[in-house]
Amino acid sequence: MSRDSNYDHHISIFSPQGRLYQMEYAFKAANSGLTGVAVRGKDSVCVVTQKKVPDRLMQPDSVTHLFALTPKVGCCVTGVMADSKAYVQRARYEAGKWQFDNGYSTPTKVVAKRMADIAQVNTQSASMRPLACMALMIGVDDETGPCVFKVDCAGHYLPFKAAATGPKEQEAMNFLEKKVEDLPEYTQDQVIRCAITCLGSVLGSDFRGSEIEVGTIATTKGKFTVLTEEEIEAHLNSIADDTDA
Repeated sequence: MSRDSNYDHHISIFSPQGRLYQMEYAFKAANSGLTGVAVRGKDSVCVVTQKKVPDRLMQPDSVTHLFALTPKVGCCVTGVMADSKAYVQRARYEAGKWQFDNGYSTPTKVVAKRMADIAQVNTQSASMRPLACMALMIGVDDETGPCVFKVDCAGHYLPFKAAATGPKEQEAMNFLEKKVEDLPEYTQDQVIRCAITCLGSVLGSDFRGSEIEVGTIATTKGKFTVLTEEEIEAHLNSIADDTDA
């Protein structure tokens, strides 16, 4: 038996190599779900993820990984679905409490930082295990404009021009790195199509409108909206036309 095998029984114990094995297991569980991609443009921001209905008897519109935390902040949560629901519920509570205390809508950075702080405390205490989910938070702040934050289960959060989570995260990040120079000038439609193209590229498949979810926020409206299947199909047709051209 490995010498390190005794160090993965508790969340708060380091191995002699300085590793927290329970956190590594949490990351593995969080990355075993679906892939999500978020892209920030000139005046808008978008998040795209897969949509898989696990049972044909289930109501398809009850399955989602996109959630509105506030009217102006949206979130894509990937990983263990039960943990994701608990994560979103706490994020909504924290965002609502901050808005009540301060009198104006909660900035995306505040929600991301607060949820990261809570996640980080869970790595120190044995009273609660880390939530096995990763969040991509998007919003359009009054001061900074469009923003994307990625929050992981260890409490690490950073702003991104474009980000990805899930099993194909590295492939998606490699795809987005090639677009990084053009992203700041993208319109809303270009942002959405870039994110869909990225997801299709890393998964190696073509989508129907019912197989992905798209959430977006534009500066002009400032509200988090989830696109309908018909709107997604229109974007997929535009991508196909551009590819054929």
